Amino acid sequence: MSSGFLISCVLFTLFVSSTHAQSCTKYNFTSNQMFTSCSDLPYLNSFLHWSYSPSTKTAKIAYRHTKLGSTRWVAWAINPTSQGMVGSQALVAYQKSDGNMRVYTSPVTSYQTQLQQGDLSFSVTDLSATYLNNEITIFATLKLDNFNSTIVNQLWQEGPLSGDSPAMHETSGANTQSAGPLSLLSGQSRTTTTRASSQFNKRNLHGLLNAVSWGIMMPIGILFARYLKVFSDPAWFYLHSIWQITAYVIGVAGWVTGLQLGSESRGIQFTAHRTIGIVLFSLATLQASAMLLRPKRDHKHRIYWNIYHRSVGYSIVVLGIINIFKGLNILKPEKKWETAYIATLVGLGIIAAFLEVITWCVVIKRNKSASSNVEKNPQGLHEANWYNGHGNGTNRTHYRV
Repeated sequence: MSSGFLISCVLFTLFVSSTHAQSCTKYNFTSNQMFTSCSDLPYLNSFLHWSYSPSTKTAKIAYRHTKLGSTRWVAWAINPTSQGMVGSQALVAYQKSDGNMRVYTSPVTSYQTQLQQGDLSFSVTDLSATYLNNEITIFATLKLDNFNSTIVNQLWQEGPLSGDSPAMHETSGANTQSAGPLSLLSGQSRTTTTRASSQFNKRNLHGLLNAVSWGIMMPIGILFARYLKVFSDPAWFYLHSIWQITAYVIGVAGWVTGLQLGSESRGIQFTAHRTIGIVLFSLATLQASAMLLRPKRDHKHRIYWNIYHRSVGYSIVVLGIINIFKGLNILKPEKKWETAYIATLVGLGIIAAFLEVITWCVVIKRNKSASSNVEKNPQGLHEANWYNGHGNGTNRTHYRV
């Protein structure tokens, strides 16, 4: 009795481990492709990964067929009119005898069809296929403008090759059961899991935190330091410090989210984005630490600290903006988000130009007024020099931007 129970437990464990190993959520594409949803299709060792944009009715898909010999063809299709094979719009792929991959579209018009190449009833772009480790993967972007529902009929299939052309597939068993509904919007397709969607949410959070921190708050903090100094000293310093520290804390949260994504997505690497992120975070941490070593205003080394502080600060902003655009290129969100960020940068640039003009006008006016007062009262020259050399800056006669 006990031995039978032990054997049952072992077999169950092996079954669960095998099923878990085949889960689509554990798969990372070597091409750094990312999808919001995936489904373990119930027949023919197949998996579907996809991302769907409701606003553009565009589906980005990757169909994977595993445990496949080099003399087999695979196909994945959508049928806009029925649940059967006839009328389906297929993507076909296989490895030719010369080792090259062939991938094409094929409308299925009858049961006797040999999957001839032809145009589909919807637009297909970015069509490609790979064969690696006995696995064929088809990539494509589908423009489903004529579909009134986000629930579509999908079919998938495999069969032998006759030379360099697809031959008839088997007409029994799993080959006759490989069809079912696919909900593009909700991501519910039989065995769809939520891990891919969770990663997608983390990527969005990572992008949002870093865009707000490095790409928006940091530049605004520099505007505070450069232009409020003339009008409100030393209030500008406290506002600048608190604002930049807040931006840094948000940036740290974005950094941690990025580390989590990296640990959960082994095999997916965006080298340039990651390298810039490391440099950016290191400079920001150095900048925050340097505040503890800030010399007093009248210290002889203060000028060198100022040069360092401003150089590193502007470098952080430039690197942050560059990396945000790299992140947008990776996430590929709707165009409106990139447009909104560009508009924000343009707006900040216009505000900076306006404040630059206003600040210089104020500085020139004050310096002229101070010079006039010195000419009328020579004693004021001694006072002005004393303030410029030893004062705290609140009553300076001459101003600098």
